[in-house]
Amino acid sequence: MRIAIAADHNGFALKTRLTEWLTAAGHIVDDRGSHSDGTVDYPPLCADVCREVTDGRADRGIVLGGSGLGETITCNKLRGIRAGLCHDLWSTRISRGNNDSNVLVLAAKVLAPEVAEEIVEVWLSTPFNGGVHARRLAQIAELERVASQG
Repeated sequence: MRIAIAADHNGFALKTRLTEWLTAAGHIVDDRGSHSDGTVDYPPLCADVCREVTDGRADRGIVLGGSGLGETITCNKLRGIRAGLCHDLWSTRISRGNNDSNVLVLAAKVLAPEVAEEIVEVWLSTPFNGGVHARRLAQIAELERVASQG
């Protein structure tokens, strides 16, 4: 799978670990930054990862921040993005199975690295359930369409 990944300074160390882990698992990982633990603003990083996903250059995106809350808000401002902040396996399965999330947001200050790896593994392997959930995603897409018209 082609995965675009980015992190602010809070998520830099965990992003580095996940990038190596995902690459070793055979995924094509595009590290979009930040490339140090120096303070950086997360909105441009989120937008970059999301554009990689919506433009088809990445199958999925992963964004890391301290709490992940700002990153989730930012990612979900972009049309076509369904970003889910996941702290556990239950929310991860719901994020993919029910919401067909295409961007995973992780809270680097909350998750142990081993837990983050487990969440990513479940997120990448959980299929979308379709059915009633597809109808709801269509309703969300319609809200995005109407909102973009002003």
